Amino acid sequence: MRISFFARVSLGVMLLLLLVIGSLAGALQQAAQQALERHAQEQLNVGARVFERLLALRSQQLQDEVRILSSDFGFRDAVASADVPTLRSALRNHGDRAEASEVLLLDLHGQIKASTSAAFAEGQPFAYAQALLTQLQNPQHLLVVPVDGVPHLLAAATVRAPLPVAVLIMGFEIDRALADELRQLTHLEVTLLVQTDTGKPRWLSTLLNAPAQQLELLRQLDSDSRHWQPLVLAGEHYLSLAVPLSEAADYQISAFLHRPLNAVSAALLGLRERLLSIAGLAFGASLLLALLLARTVARPLERLARSAQRIGQGDYQAPIERLRVPELAALGAALGQMQHGIAERERQLAHNALHEPHSGLPNRTLLEERINSAIAAERPLGVLLIGVANFSEWLSARSGDAEQQLAQALAQQLLELRRPGLSVARLLDDRFAVLLEEASAAELITLADQCQQRLSQLRDWQGEALGLQVHIGVASYPQDAHSSEALLHCALAALHEAQMHHEPVQVYEQAKDAARQRQIILVRDLRQAAERGELQLHYQPKLNLRDGQIRQAEALLRWQHAELGWVSPGEFIPLAERTGSIAALTRWVIEAAVAQVAQWHAQGLVMQVSVNVSAADLAAFDVCQVVEQALSRHQLAAQQLVLEITESAVMQDQQHALAVLQALRELGVGLSVDDFGTGYSSLAQLRQLPVQELKIDQTFIRQLGPEGDDAVIVRSTIEMSHRLGLKVVAEGIESALVLELLRDWGCDVAQGYYISRPVPASALQAWLTSDAAQVLQG
Repeated sequence: MRISFFARVSLGVMLLLLLVIGSLAGALQQAAQQALERHAQEQLNVGARVFERLLALRSQQLQDEVRILSSDFGFRDAVASADVPTLRSALRNHGDRAEASEVLLLDLHGQIKASTSAAFAEGQPFAYAQALLTQLQNPQHLLVVPVDGVPHLLAAATVRAPLPVAVLIMGFEIDRALADELRQLTHLEVTLLVQTDTGKPRWLSTLLNAPAQQLELLRQLDSDSRHWQPLVLAGEHYLSLAVPLSEAADYQISAFLHRPLNAVSAALLGLRERLLSIAGLAFGASLLLALLLARTVARPLERLARSAQRIGQGDYQAPIERLRVPELAALGAALGQMQHGIAERERQLAHNALHEPHSGLPNRTLLEERINSAIAAERPLGVLLIGVANFSEWLSARSGDAEQQLAQALAQQLLELRRPGLSVARLLDDRFAVLLEEASAAELITLADQCQQRLSQLRDWQGEALGLQVHIGVASYPQDAHSSEALLHCALAALHEAQMHHEPVQVYEQAKDAARQRQIILVRDLRQAAERGELQLHYQPKLNLRDGQIRQAEALLRWQHAELGWVSPGEFIPLAERTGSIAALTRWVIEAAVAQVAQWHAQGLVMQVSVNVSAADLAAFDVCQVVEQALSRHQLAAQQLVLEITESAVMQDQQHALAVLQALRELGVGLSVDDFGTGYSSLAQLRQLPVQELKIDQTFIRQLGPEGDDAVIVRSTIEMSHRLGLKVVAEGIESALVLELLRDWGCDVAQGYYISRPVPASALQAWLTSDAAQVLQG
C-alpha cells in the first residue's frame, strides 16, 4: 500500500514529537530516580557512621569500666589469692554498674575462672581466644562475638599483680534496643544477622516479622558487599547497605541498614502523570501544525518528485512545473538544470564509450560493432591493422600535448582517403584500424599501400618529416575469419609478421599464423616443462677409436610436449636462447646428467658424460657454482663430467670465457670446444684456453671421403690438435667408411648414428651389452 507524502510528513512530525516528549520524560524520570538513589545512599552512609559510632561509644564505656576494675587493688589481690567468691561479687557489682550482659575472668591459658553469665561456664575454655588477643593488642578494635546466637560486644583488659595473672572481659548484648535507637536517630531500618557453622541464621531485626520474609531477605542480601543493594520485600522497595561487624571461620555477624523507597516512587508517579498530560496537549497542537505544513509543502513536492522520476526514466524533454513558493521554485529550477546536465553528460558518455579521446576516432568497441553488423549482413569487408613501431620513442623526445597532436594528424591522414564503406578507428596508442566494406583483395592491398605511404611520409606541424615506422597487417571476411574477434586476431598476426620481417604490408596467411601460434605455445610452456616432467635426457654413446671401448656419452635434451608431442631441439633451443629460458634448461640438464652418471656409477657402470653449454649460459649464471653443487650433491668425481662449449661462445668474449673455463678446469671438469670449424677461430687462438678436446662439426664429417676439401680440413685439424695436446672428437658419423677414415687419420673419439642414435638412459645400458655394441668394440 502506497503512503502519500502528505501522510508521511504528518506521521514523521508526530513520531518526532513523540520521540522528543518520550526522551524528555525518560530523562526527567531517570534524573529523579538518580536523585532518589543518591539521597538514599547518603542516608545509608550517614546511618552506617552513626551505627559504628554507637558501637564504638559503647565499646569505649566497657573498656573504661574494665580498665578501672582491672586496676583495683582489692580486685587484683582477690585474683592473686584465687578468692572466687570475692571475684564473683566484684564482677557482678561492676557489671551491673556498667549495664554489661556478662563479666568474665580468664586465666592466662584462656580458662574461665569466674563468670556472671550462664553462657560462659566456669572451668571451660574461652571460645574466642584469637579474637580476644587482637582486642588486647588494639583496644580500639571492636570485638563482636555470637553468644547463643546473639551478637555481643566485648571489651578486655589484662590484670597485673604486678605481672599479668589474668584477663578481665566485659560484654554488652547488641539487641533490638540498639536497633531501635539507631532507627530513632536516622529513620533507617536495621537488620542484624548472625550466621554460624550450624547453617541456621539468627535474626535480630525490626524490619522482619514472618519467616518467609526472613528467607527472602537472606536470598537477596550479600553480606560480603560494601555497596548499596536494592531489595523488594512484600511489595516494598528498599536500598540496603551492609555493615560487617565480625567474621571468623565459624561465624559471621553483619548489620544491614535499609532505606524505604516507595514514598519517593509515589511522588515520581505523580510527576510522570503530569508529564503525560502536558505531552498529550503538545501532541495535539503539533498534529494540527503538521497537517497544515504537509498541505502547504507536500503537494508541490509530490509534483517535483514525479518530474524527477521522469528524469530517472530517461525523459529529458518534459518541462519542470513552475511553483509559487520561492524555496520550492528554486528547487524546481535546480531540477531543470540537473535534467539538462544529465542529458548532456549521457550524450558525452555515450560518445566517449565508443570513441578514443585523443583522436576522436571510433574505438575498438565501435569497430567491432561495425564489423559484426557487416558480418551479420554477409557483406565482404577487409581490416587493415596499422602499427607505428616507433610511436613511444617519438613521443618520449617531445612533451606537452604531442600525443594528441600526433594522433589527430594520423587520424586526419586516414580520414582523407574518403572511400565508400571506409571506417577508421584507434585501438591502442600506436595502433589504428581501417575497415573497408565490399572490397576485393587487390583493393585492400592498394589501400594498405596508400595508408603506409601517407603515414610514413607524414610531416609535423613545423614541416619536418616525422620518420614513423609504419607496418600494416591485412585480413578479410569471409576468407580469413567469421567473427570480429577472429578477424582482428588475423589482422594482428599479419601485422606481427610484417614487423618481424620489416615489411610495410603483410596479408594474413594461415600457415604463418599457425607457425607463430606454435612458437607462442612453445615459449609459454618451456618455462614449466621441467616442473611438468616433460624434459628427458637421451644419451648418444662415443666410441674410443684407439681401444674400441665405449666409456663416454653425450647428454642430449629432449622435450615431449603434453599436447604437441616430441619437439625437436632445433626448434625449442633457439627459442629458449631468444627468450632467456636457456639458463634454466642448462641447470636442469647438468643436474639430471650428474644424477644419472652417479646412478650408473653405483650400479658398476663407469661413464663420462658431456653436456652442452651455450654462450648465453656463460653470461646468465655461474656455471662453475652450478656444476660444483651438482657434483657435491650426488658425490660424483668431476672427471666424469665434460662440458662442451661452442666455438662461438668461446670467441664472443674470450676474456670472460677464459675465466669461466679456468674455474671449471680447476674444479676438475673436462672441457671441450663444440662445433669446431663453423666459426672464425683458429687452433692458435684456442691454444690459450684450458680445454682438453676439440669436437669437429658434423658438417665436415657426414659427406667425408678420402679426398676433397673436407678431408683436408679434418686431417689437418686432427694433426694440429694432437700437436697442441688436444683430443679430437668427430660427430655425425653415419657410415663404416667414414669411421675407418677417421680411425686411419688418428681421430680419438667417434660419435654418430652409425654407432648409435641418442637413446634413454635405460636403453643405453641395454645397448652396451648388445651384440651391436660388442661388434663396434671389437
